[in-house]
Amino acid sequence: MNKRLWLIYGMLTLATATWGSAFIAGKYAVQSFEPATVAFLRFFGAAVLLFPIMWIMEKKRVKPTLKDYGLFAILGLTGIAIYNICFFLASKYAPVIKSSLFIASNPVLIVLLSGLFLKETITKNNIIGMIIALTGVTFIITEGQLLSLFQLGFEPIDWVLLGAVISWALYSVVGKIVLKKYSSVVSTTYAVAFGTLFLLPFALVETTWQDVRLATFDAWLAIAHMSVFVTVISFIMYYQGIKEIGAAKASIFINVMPVSAVLMATLLLGETFTLAHGIGALFVLSGVYVGTNTRKWSLKKKTSLHVTTKDSA
Repeated sequence: MNKRLWLIYGMLTLATATWGSAFIAGKYAVQSFEPATVAFLRFFGAAVLLFPIMWIMEKKRVKPTLKDYGLFAILGLTGIAIYNICFFLASKYAPVIKSSLFIASNPVLIVLLSGLFLKETITKNNIIGMIIALTGVTFIITEGQLLSLFQLGFEPIDWVLLGAVISWALYSVVGKIVLKKYSSVVSTTYAVAFGTLFLLPFALVETTWQDVRLATFDAWLAIAHMSVFVTVISFIMYYQGIKEIGAAKASIFINVMPVSAVLMATLLLGETFTLAHGIGALFVLSGVYVGTNTRKWSLKKKTSLHVTTKDSA
């Protein structure tokens, strides 16, 4: 494996590990603001930073067409507005065991959609790695009590969590199309800008000036962290990863997110790190390795699963 590929994998690992901190930051932020307002403040702050970065780094950028703006709007609606409203609603109302498992199932849908709409080749390695990683995530979330999953009943909040999974999968797949023409910086900037606009009406309806005035320092710090690190830096790294290795393979790294969330909860919130967490983390890392190291496994069998839609005559 060449050094450039290791650099890309390291970048994706760092990006998705940073996303894990959003679970922690979100808990602090929703104590002072409603979910849509947290999302709006997060991405408004990110937009303020992203536009100057884009103007400096992409001086010779292509001018978007009306169709391109439409794609950027879809990115803003799915990955920024809908996903984050669902995410912060889950942070406030859903049990962690349920919300974490739903979010961790993202790679499965991304891989399927990438095969169907982007015609990316889905190898046996991708599938095996994804299953191993998802097993590890499930082990972490249930703390080794896998049967506890069957004890969870279906609740209205599950539709919210399902919305988060579908919206992020669409964001990743449409993002791959946009990245054929635009850089990760430009794509992220316009997606965040449109997402912020979509979130503004919700924030205006549910938030008063008194909410802003009485918000705690911890809430503002959490929002600032999500704006700078979770959004600006990590989104650009994730999109660059999609551009380099494809949406299907990059999505496997999303499994790192719940692992980092558990580690941060242990360090910052004083939660106990159990043997189940350690075993699960080992499964996740193994799954990511297997799912991305396709060349080594493909020497034995060159067969692959290619999910495509039939072209019309």
